[in-house]
Amino acid sequence: MRFTQTISGTTYEFDGLVELMAKATPLRSGDQLAGCAATSDAERAAAAWQLADVPLTTFLAELVVPYETDEVTRLIIDTHDREAFAPVSHLTVGGFRDWLLETATLDDAASRYSAVAPGLTPEMVAATSKLMRNQDLILVASAARVRSAFRTTIGLPGRIATRLQPNHPTDDPRGIAAATLDGLLMGCGDAVIGINPATDSPHATADLLHLLDDIRQRFSIPMQSCVLSHVTTTVDLISRGVPVDLVFQSIAGTEPANSSFGVTVPMLLEANEAGRSLKRGTVGDNVMYLETGQGSALSAGAHLGTGGKPVDQQTLETRAYGLARALEPLLINTVVGFIGPEYLYDGKQIIRAGLEDHFCGKLLGLPMGVDVCYTNHAEADQDDMDTLLTLLGVAGAAFVIAVPGADDVMLGYQSLSFHDALYVRQALSLRPAPEFEEWLAGLGMADADGRILPVDPATSPLLALTAAP
Repeated sequence: MRFTQTISGTTYEFDGLVELMAKATPLRSGDQLAGCAATSDAERAAAAWQLADVPLTTFLAELVVPYETDEVTRLIIDTHDREAFAPVSHLTVGGFRDWLLETATLDDAASRYSAVAPGLTPEMVAATSKLMRNQDLILVASAARVRSAFRTTIGLPGRIATRLQPNHPTDDPRGIAAATLDGLLMGCGDAVIGINPATDSPHATADLLHLLDDIRQRFSIPMQSCVLSHVTTTVDLISRGVPVDLVFQSIAGTEPANSSFGVTVPMLLEANEAGRSLKRGTVGDNVMYLETGQGSALSAGAHLGTGGKPVDQQTLETRAYGLARALEPLLINTVVGFIGPEYLYDGKQIIRAGLEDHFCGKLLGLPMGVDVCYTNHAEADQDDMDTLLTLLGVAGAAFVIAVPGADDVMLGYQSLSFHDALYVRQALSLRPAPEFEEWLAGLGMADADGRILPVDPATSPLLALTAAP
């Protein structure tokens, strides 16, 4: 199918849906690298204008990545709920944008979004996001509600959780314990205490899992832990009786990209069942922790779609959420600026991508979080991260990631600090997850409004962590 659009006497042609969506995408370096970005603002505007008139049903007929050759596409199409889709099936992409914005003003917006979510494909949602300003993405996302639970409840209104990320370059237990203490004293860790291990050694992973589980039990913390090793390593440890709470895996939006991670859809579904079989949750049984990021498919050379054309990175990112939806995760976050300036060049592009990813994930029914981050060679700084964090707080992000001093010394990138989490909760009157907040209050670490209080070094039981082996 070819699309044409004339603006001010100039006619622009787009060869198929893949090209149209790529040309309509707000400018980003990854699409320029892939050779699919619009060559001018005028061409981008023409593509967006044309995309607005595309019926949503087109995305069920003209697939961005072929059904026959891609298992992610097959999962998306085979699980599509046509009954849920029916209320919006008559709309175009532009009409759906209008419906979302109108619905956001209603008292029952969250339930309306939830009802239609199983009927939306990632491509429909990605296309709609391309027509939206930042404020549109924030408004709709803030009206959506997605809840998940394990030992804490994630995604409740008026709350924002945090992943406490105590990484260490050598997985030293004392270094990890010190970073964990630092975060807990500032009210972080209610989403997960999650470690990126320095190696994928099963023995080292098991040691870290035992360390975190010991901390949880010693201090009766309502929390879940995770060591972000490969899913096959975690499943093997489950079979050995190691205390696994969450099963982690990085995922992407195409079958070849997931193959580069060493995973398949059946493997991920099996891992989800393995995690649930342990029945370690207390308030829910969502056991998967998934990470994504715009540019991952392109970086693996796995970004080509129908007709061999490059698919824009934001659409491929949203397809990863279509896979995630089938896994019913407790947590999923985009590591939005982590891959580097080749894909998101500067603070402006990182902020836009973070809002897009959050919007698309929530609209597809995911408890969406964001690692608000950048690499040191990107044209971005901590002021940009402050802006994105604040916008995500307004938009109702389920959680963010926090590391000591905003500087991850193991992965070598800049994220948020524990202080940043305190800032956004204070500025926007947001609170921790309720189970975690109750624990903090019980130790005298939080007041009745969920605000974190100074700890007396002489009496705090948490300081025993400094004696960890």
